[in-house]
Amino acid sequence: MEKYINKSVWSNEVTIENRENLKNNIECDVLIIGAGMAGILTGYMLKQKVINPVIIEANTICSGITQNTTAKISAHHNLIYDKLIKNFGIEKAKLYLDANLEALKQYNLLCQNIECDFEEKDSYIYTLTDKDKIIKEVDALNILGAKAELVHDTPLPFKIKGAVKLPSQAQFNPLKFIKEISKDLRIFEHTMALSIDNMIVTTNNGKIKAHNIVICTHYPFINTPGYYFLRMYQERSYVLAVENGPNVDGIYIDEDSDGFSFRNYNNLLFIGGCNHRTGKSVSYNEFDRLRKYASKHFPNTTEKYHWATQDCMSLDSIPYIGRFSSKLPNIYVATGFNKWGMTSSMVSSMIISDLILGKKNEYESVFSPNRFNLKASSLNLATHTFSTITHFVKPTTKRCAHLGCALTWNNTEKTWDCPCHGSRYTKDGKVIDNPTQKGININE
Repeated sequence: MEKYINKSVWSNEVTIENRENLKNNIECDVLIIGAGMAGILTGYMLKQKVINPVIIEANTICSGITQNTTAKISAHHNLIYDKLIKNFGIEKAKLYLDANLEALKQYNLLCQNIECDFEEKDSYIYTLTDKDKIIKEVDALNILGAKAELVHDTPLPFKIKGAVKLPSQAQFNPLKFIKEISKDLRIFEHTMALSIDNMIVTTNNGKIKAHNIVICTHYPFINTPGYYFLRMYQERSYVLAVENGPNVDGIYIDEDSDGFSFRNYNNLLFIGGCNHRTGKSVSYNEFDRLRKYASKHFPNTTEKYHWATQDCMSLDSIPYIGRFSSKLPNIYVATGFNKWGMTSSMVSSMIISDLILGKKNEYESVFSPNRFNLKASSLNLATHTFSTITHFVKPTTKRCAHLGCALTWNNTEKTWDCPCHGSRYTKDGKVIDNPTQKGININE
């Protein structure tokens, strides 16, 4: 018998009631595609405003990325604010901060009436090497009106050079939360959106005609217009949940992309890290790397759970939330959450529900999918373009069904992964993660 569980603690603890699949053609005012946190929250917000949306999900509620989050709710998205001020100016940087603080406030209000282990926690971004980065971020946050602090000591079992502390952020159990807010929503499971034509969504079970369509499928499943496959890439990261760990009394991330994150949940300590671009070829097992790290810094702990997750990364570090394209004014999208899916999902629900209702939202310009800032995007754009071209021309027979990229073998999870856009397949060629919509023949 396995000594640990290969799934997230949320999906092991929480069972959400199954919904029926679509059985015939229907019409609705608003159709939301995707029943993860972003789709469910958007549906919930619209229902509070007397619009009863339809939500469809290719699998089951929260069976995708949401069940694998570490569920930090924070406006503290790594060392981003100094960069936002430099690339976008103080006004837009403040709007980004305010949008995320408002999202935190909305969670706080909703969770007062929901048993979902919601806790206010201070957030820390620490460094082991470069204190100057931390000082710049503290200064940037304070310029924007946040009450950030520079600290040098934490409960973590190693010395740091410094950390940005942002008080009164939060953490919770996302599936307990969704189980409650989704109860009165009209949701069809096992209903996969295949195409959109003239505001009619064709699914595997029938057609849905809608006046407004919201795409919350983690990664958009249609390529044009919008061209999100040119403007995003995906990353995988890994989590251990261990027993007998210390109470770190906060949520922590390392500013180094190769560093580690921490939070507590009940009697567990979450240790996250080992980030890499989806499809990067690695010969070692990422979970073993995490286990070695846990053994060194938390030697008396016992592994209880382990799991992995996947994140869409935008080129300028800001999510794409709003109208899918200027050519499709009644189709909306929420994607590119850059590892901060819980907070960004709430921001998405706020912006998109207002847009559908014809209201001006003060944050929409910051997150508009139609923006482009070369200064903020240039480095990631060059890296993404090079990687994509490299894997398009790489000679191999195992290719992604999305746009034909060469697949690589993920030795940690025993899957075939696409390094261009992040599609993933089982060892037998069945779809795990989008944007692909169909499996592959691995014997070809």
